[in-house]
Amino acid sequence: MAEEKTTANGSAGAAQGFRTTNYPAIANPPFPAEGSAAFSNYQLAFCLFFGPWLVQKLLPFKTGWYFYFFLFILLGVPIAIGYWTFKSKYGARLNEKAVFPGKPLNTYITLKDDKLKKYNSTNNKIPMQVFHDAYFAGKADFNGDVLEVMEWRHDWASFEFTPELFKYVLFNLIPDVIIHSQSQDEEQVRDHYDRGDDFYSWFLGPRMIYTSGVISDINRMETLEELQDNKLKMVCEKLDLKPTDKMLDIGCGWGTLATFAGKNYGCDVTGVTLAKNQTQFGNQRLRENGVPENQGRILCMDYRDIPHSKGYFNKISCLEMAEHVGIKRYGTFLKEVYDLLDDDGLLVFQVAGIRTCWQFEDLNWGLFMNKYVFPGADASLPLGWVIKQLESANFEIKTVDVLGVHYSATIHRWYLNWVSNKDKVIAKYGERWYRIWVYFLAYSVIQGSASVFQITAHKNLNAFHRVEGVTSHGNVLYHTAKKAEPVISHQDMWADQTLH
Repeated sequence: MAEEKTTANGSAGAAQGFRTTNYPAIANPPFPAEGSAAFSNYQLAFCLFFGPWLVQKLLPFKTGWYFYFFLFILLGVPIAIGYWTFKSKYGARLNEKAVFPGKPLNTYITLKDDKLKKYNSTNNKIPMQVFHDAYFAGKADFNGDVLEVMEWRHDWASFEFTPELFKYVLFNLIPDVIIHSQSQDEEQVRDHYDRGDDFYSWFLGPRMIYTSGVISDINRMETLEELQDNKLKMVCEKLDLKPTDKMLDIGCGWGTLATFAGKNYGCDVTGVTLAKNQTQFGNQRLRENGVPENQGRILCMDYRDIPHSKGYFNKISCLEMAEHVGIKRYGTFLKEVYDLLDDDGLLVFQVAGIRTCWQFEDLNWGLFMNKYVFPGADASLPLGWVIKQLESANFEIKTVDVLGVHYSATIHRWYLNWVSNKDKVIAKYGERWYRIWVYFLAYSVIQGSASVFQITAHKNLNAFHRVEGVTSHGNVLYHTAKKAEPVISHQDMWADQTLH
């Protein structure tokens, strides 16, 4: 597979009409193929309304409108499933600049279960959901490095909707989205994050930060620790932290941002998490870094139970926690954050999201993530939706940084860490957990649909001192710091004009 990557990353890409990158900062994609996005709400609506009418016309007895609506209700779900299945399997690709090599399936993967071997002799592709479930169960294997083989996934996998995916959507995802209770959040978060600190340290490294880092130099491969330190500093600078500030970090993880802020900026900091292990780890990290209890603390509680009055905090960060809030409570959550924030305060809100014009691959990937990695995290949505929610909660947006490529670089380091600790993971947690996470990390490195948005905001009030925020307005300062000679000097501009 390594030889394939070298070839595709050079002249092959140019010959096919697309340019591949070659920067040390990221894992450069050798085969950035597009998948099918052939979905139409108009076509689906036509099928839903025309299908019952057609059935009604084919019946040998006369029926009326009541019977039509009965058929509409009866056939609605089967017709919708049929449409999704057909389009996801046979829909045209977005573009075909990246021409598939068309190699046999067993070039990339090995199917060890007899029931799966039929895919070796049919259309040369296996549905991705069928493959990853088989891989997790030890019934299939990658032929080589997982990330490299996944880079060529469009040549050996299809992204059609399978019966198993429909079953999960109807009986798991939709009920979770509708209910999304506080007890559900607590159960899902603790099941995930209290698995064991060692489990997470084997890919997160010593910083124990489960959010995107930031690249500062695309021409070298910065370490994971450098990427995360870049992010910590950027968040604190966007918050314009000072020793007199009271900072709240919602969904604080293992408390590294809280510790960084308390230690380097001297502010009073409170972190909140539902995970018991993270609470213990975070408080210990604060103490080890010289932040006393009266200045910094990690609280194990739901964000809804934060014991402070309105406007108590003048700086709030929330990094990749809001996805767990759920679509149902998103607006309410942001209003609660608004109430906790001082009228002169700042918010840094970082959230993972997806592209608006999705491909069927994106949906396959999202359902895998919801089922195996982040159950209940149904609020990973496009940037426009997030901005609308913030503005509806009466926040004014100050800056937006789209950090998708930074996240890819970060997760690539996580992937390398995880692979290097394979024996440790398997010895304690078993082969299945190793396989789920190596697949998750490899796929996350290359998922073009996924991104992360870092948004700086404040209350949209007339009395807010917006001009004081210019000194921490990163995008403005970056561009104005680049000095250039004016096209016309100020003196020449007025030389031939008479002022009255």
